[in-house]
Amino acid sequence: MRALLFFILILAVQSCATKKYSKQRLLPEGIKSATEEKYAIANNTKNLLQKKQMIFTKNGRIKYSKTVDASGNLIQETKKKLWFIVELYPDKEPYYCKTRWKPNQRERISCYTRKRYKQNEAIYHYNSDGTISKIVDHFTPFYTQYFYYTKNELSKIIIKDQNETLIDEIAIQCAAKDEKGTCLKEIRTSTKTNNKEEIHFSPKYN
Repeated sequence: MRALLFFILILAVQSCATKKYSKQRLLPEGIKSATEEKYAIANNTKNLLQKKQMIFTKNGRIKYSKTVDASGNLIQETKKKLWFIVELYPDKEPYYCKTRWKPNQRERISCYTRKRYKQNEAIYHYNSDGTISKIVDHFTPFYTQYFYYTKNELSKIIIKDQNETLIDEIAIQCAAKDEKGTCLKEIRTSTKTNNKEEIHFSPKYN
């Protein structure tokens, strides 16, 4: 009986376990909070797209986040609960997202409304170090994102559709780091459209 209860407990823990955001983003241990700003770059002009504030748990997962647009209007809030993540929006009902651990370094992340209507779902595949290998979207447009790393840095993302047709290839360059090795300024360039995006990441450590 005790063995059965232990097995059920293990399954329950695995059903809500998530990979650490700090591992996904190659962040050092001890990150406490961070601000992430995304800018569109065009004609030598930088325009703010959105700003995201994040508070982390002690083990590197996001405890709370708030994303606003360039005018300060709320886009999304997230709150970590014991068994799921709540996503809050100003113009639609909340989503409740649950992660289920799958074999071979995979997670299935599904989001539902309170009425249990599934809104989106994706399978995350991870490398052995906790970084993302690929994301397979189970909802429209059913794209798959492939992540590539060079010298322990994210260097490229390739996006394909269900027929393996190339949708986009994004080259990624880290232009500035702090003393802990965190990338503070990242430049992303689409090889198909030549659109550029600049991401500024400002962390605070314990």
